[in-house]
Order: sequence, then structure tokens, then C-alpha cells
Amino acid sequence: MTAQTAIFDPIPDHARHLFFDLNPAVHPRAALQALAAACDGQSAVLGIGLNVTQALGVQFAGLRSFPVLPDARPPIPATQHALWLWLRGDEPGDLLLRGHVLQALIAPAFKLTQAIVSFRHQDCRDLTGYEDGTENPKNEAAVEAAVAQGQGTGIDGSSFAAVQQWLHDFPRFDAMTRAEQDNCFGRERDSNEELDDAPESAHVKRTAQEDFEPEAFVVRRSMPWVADADAGLVFLAFGKSFDAFEAQLRRMTGHDDGISDALFRFTRPLTGGYYWCPSVAGNAIDLTALG
Repeated sequence: MTAQTAIFDPIPDHARHLFFDLNPAVHPRAALQALAAACDGQSAVLGIGLNVTQALGVQFAGLRSFPVLPDARPPIPATQHALWLWLRGDEPGDLLLRGHVLQALIAPAFKLTQAIVSFRHQDCRDLTGYEDGTENPKNEAAVEAAVAQGQGTGIDGSSFAAVQQWLHDFPRFDAMTRAEQDNCFGRERDSNEELDDAPESAHVKRTAQEDFEPEAFVVRRSMPWVADADAGLVFLAFGKSFDAFEAQLRRMTGHDDGISDALFRFTRPLTGGYYWCPSVAGNAIDLTALG
């Protein structure tokens, strides 16, 4: 069994994130099996939420819903859905039509509730101009960070994805001086070099993966989004569990030391969900762990 390859593939030119909720009147197994056969883990990544496994009467360690953090500053929304699909490709029209096919395939067991169109900006930069995913582990270290191992048949080779849609306040960001912007990230925008004197609130200080105990490494595959006048980042992180992402999120929101991440000066999450991404067997998603 191998991980869905998109976890480690380069960021595509275009992507489409689809979120589905369960229809409680329809058992989801047949629809889920059909969807698994239609997803290859490369052009279409499948993520499964906790309530799907509960509807199937299956439990396994590691899968949970997005956390509620009542003391987070600012508030962090938890908008858990049943399914998440990450469609990847070169042409947005093709992704739209592919999404229509998959949506019809799993109806009426699953209902589409949100769709986010995303894209690659320059050399994988956020719309603020700062590079995203600089500290991603590489090669074997990436596999160690993002893929479950030693947990048994059906779980080994799988991954756990955290997905959030962040909304940027561009007037507020643009009103900052360049030094203030760099200090929010802890990096110099053009060179991407980390600042030696970055403040403790800088994002690089809040999320330094090697500074956690245990270390909190994830593989990020975030991409910008635009819808009408709004825009921001679809944050996407894959891990061998949700623990590393959750440790970073708690530090960003001041749970560790009372210091909130400076990114919150101009951006905030609108959504938050946890999804289990099964491994691939042949050309389809392996649902062995679901019975």
C-alpha cells in the first residue's frame, strides 16, 4: 500500500476543493466504494471524515473531528464535513466538470456543501508574496512526517489531512510597512531568508517544527483562492497523525505562552476540518480499514 501520491507531488497549476456532508437517510458504503474506485490519489485525493466511519460502524485510532479551542485568540472555526476531495490539474474547467461527475457518483448519499477554487501563484507563494511551505521536510523525512506506519493493515500508507480556508484582509496588510509585513512572517519576502531578529510573534517562531516536543513536522500543500472580492489561502497539511498540526495551531493561538501568531493581524480561518486519506492499492483508494 502506498500513500496517495499528490501528497508529495508538486503543487498543481489549478485545484478544486470539494466538501460533502452525509445524507442520514442513505447508507454511505456503496457511494464511498464507487468514489474510491474513481479516485487515483494523484489527480483526485480522497479524505474521509469521522462521521463517515461512525456511520459505517468502524473505529480506529487517530481519526477525530477538527478540535474546538475555546481559548483560541482569535476564534478558530471547526466546520467538519463528511468528505473532502482535492481535485488537481492544469485547467480549471476540466476540474469543474470532473467534480460534477464525482458529485453525481456519490449522490444522494453525500451532498456537496462547499467548493473552493484554488491555484498556484508564482513559485508557490501566498497572495501576500511570501513563499509557502519553505520548511517542508523532503524525501524520506517527508514520508516519515506525512504517512502512517506500523499501525496495521489498511492504516499503514495512509495520511491525515488538516484543511482550512483562510481569508486575507488585504487593505490591512497593504497598510503595513514592509518591515511589519516581514516581521509577521519572520522572513524577508523577496529572498525568503529567515530574519535573525524576528519577533516571538512571527509565524516562523510560532510554527518552528523542530521546536516542539515531539517535533511537529507536516507536509504543506497550501494554495491561494479567489472568489469575487475575497481571497486568501487554502491551508492544507498532511501528517502521520493530526498531532503535529494541532500542536502548531495551539501555539499559533497563544495556548502555549499567551503569544498569538502575527499572521492574525491580517488573516483568519473561515473553516477547519480533519480528513483521513487512505492509501492507494492499484489505481484506486484502499478502503480495507473500513471493512
